[in-house]
Formats: sequence, C-alpha cells, structure tokens
Amino acid sequence: MAVITADFHPTWFFSRWLMPIAILAGAYLVVPFIGSSYLFEAILLPFLALSLAGVGLNLLTGYAGQVSLGSAAFMAVGAFAAYNFNLRVDGLPLIVSILLAGLLAAVIGIVFGLPSLRLKGFYLAVSTLAAQFFVQWALTKFSWFSNDSPSGVIDAPPLTLAGVEFTGPAGRYLFSLTIVVALTFLAHRLTTSQTGRNFIAVRDNEIAARIIGVPVLRTKLLAFAISSFIIAVAGALWAFAYLRTVEPAGFNLDRSFQILFIIIIGGLASTRGAYLGAALIVVFPLVLSRLGSFLLGDVFDSGVLDMSQRIVLGVLIILFLILEPDGLSSLWGKMRRRFGSAIGRPA
Repeated sequence: MAVITADFHPTWFFSRWLMPIAILAGAYLVVPFIGSSYLFEAILLPFLALSLAGVGLNLLTGYAGQVSLGSAAFMAVGAFAAYNFNLRVDGLPLIVSILLAGLLAAVIGIVFGLPSLRLKGFYLAVSTLAAQFFVQWALTKFSWFSNDSPSGVIDAPPLTLAGVEFTGPAGRYLFSLTIVVALTFLAHRLTTSQTGRNFIAVRDNEIAARIIGVPVLRTKLLAFAISSFIIAVAGALWAFAYLRTVEPAGFNLDRSFQILFIIIIGGLASTRGAYLGAALIVVFPLVLSRLGSFLLGDVFDSGVLDMSQRIVLGVLIILFLILEPDGLSSLWGKMRRRFGSAIGRPA
C-alpha cells in the first residue's frame, strides 16, 4: 500500500497560522487590559474601521479592477441605515441592524455599479462619484434619516452583541475587533475561492475572462455588492464604535479618497495591505503632529498640520506609485524573505 507523505514546512506553518493566531491572541487577551483610553479612541478604533473599509474597497478595486471614488457614501449608508433599523424596529438586535444596513448598501452598490458594464477606468471612477454626491445630498435633504435632527447628527445606540453590552473604550474596541476579524476572514476566503479568481480574471482581461467562461457582468456586480456590504459595516463601526455621533458631512469625498489612499499605500489585491495602509493613515497624523510641535512649537497649529499632512501624504503616494507600486504589503514580503527566513515561506 502506497504511503502518501507531505512535507511539513515549519516556516510556512508559522507564517500562515501561528502569526495570525498570535496577533489575535494579543488583540483579545492583552490589549484590552493594558491599553489606555487614548490608544483605543485615537488609534485602534479608527484603525479597525478604516482597515475594514480598505478590505472592502480592495475587493472591488484591487481584485476586481473596478475603480470607485464613492466609498464614503456606502459608509454613510451603513451608519444611517443601521441607525434607522435599530431605531424603528423594536427588539431588533444591533448586529442584525448592521447586517441589514450592509445588505441595503449592497443593493445600492449594484445600482451604482451598473455603469461598470460599459465604462472602465477613469470614466467608471467619475461615474461612482454620483453615489457620493447623491447619498450625501439625500441624507442632508431628508431629515427623516437622522430622526428629524435639525443638524442631521445621529447618536450611537448601545453596542450589544449576543446579549453582551460593550461599554467604554475597551468594550467598543472588542465589539469592533470581533466584527472586523469575522468579515476579514470571510473576505480572505472569498479571494481564494472561485469567485476571487473570477474577480482577478475580469481585472486582468475581460475578453479573455469571457472566453474561458467567466460571467463578466455578474462578477462585476457581485464585486460592487460585496464591497459595498463590507464598507457599509465599516461605516457603522466608524459611527457607532469610534465617533459615537456622526453627521452626513463626516462621510464626504475626503473620506473616499482616504480609503483609496489606504489601499494604494498598503497594496492592491492584498488583505494585509488594507491593514498596513490604514495603520499608516491613522498613525501618520499623530506622529506628524508630535514631530511638528517639537520642531516648530506653537507655529505648528491645526491648520499647518492639515496642510502638511496632505503634502507629505501626497508625496508618499507618488513615491509608492513610482518605487513600489505594490505598496507596503510588498515591502513587508521582501523584508520577510530577506530578514525573516524563520517566519517566511520557503522558496
């Protein structure tokens, strides 16, 4: 009887499983007990929400090749729809409200994704701006979405999951972390499935994809739907767990560009890249603020900080596009192969 053996590579096993498990163990078992309120409020909560939004946009742009500039619109749909589902349907669990908001955003994403059936590249990116402007206009025009609030501001409901209420910065962090981990895992599984391979085929060559039997039109719309769903959930986390209160102006075009910058800097078609890009986007202004205050003192006020942040971030994007188009994810891979053979997959 033949005996089938498989080579066991400890380095691959460590890279593939032990590192993520160690990171999750630290995130759940260590950070909630040693983290300060500042760490949760200023860094971890925005990092988790923006990372999830980056994962959603990366599915659409990085894997499926469909450029979108309306990500903030779907974040707004997620936040305001979840708010209204929770407010107007008695007894509806918050997590169900968030999932229903994601499904509503998926439907809207399909509608605004219809131009992708005929438009590509720059023209498609411009057409997705319609979603950005339309959603922001609707939320501002009709006060019903904000429960007739004169300012259009909505407040976060109590964060509950499986009957457990998450209060305080650490509780909101754990609530966000659980949802982000679950959706990131599902997104990663999707990218390694036949659907993910269809996304890549459409991105690389639509004509060739159609010839080999890939349903191009359905694949594009599915990419818009899944991406919109994930980004909408990220919007709910941004509003409910991070800001605790939000208005339509909080999901403006700048937010859409911020998410786009995250996947460009982090690396297209990389789940890990969304997290690396979000980490840079969140930490960079804090570092720049401290460094500017140290070097320039009172001259480095909020206006100078905002201008400096835009300039330096723009330069970084240009440098990444020229020197390392695959972003931070590629740099991490090169560093792992060069310096971390103990944690890298063998060649």
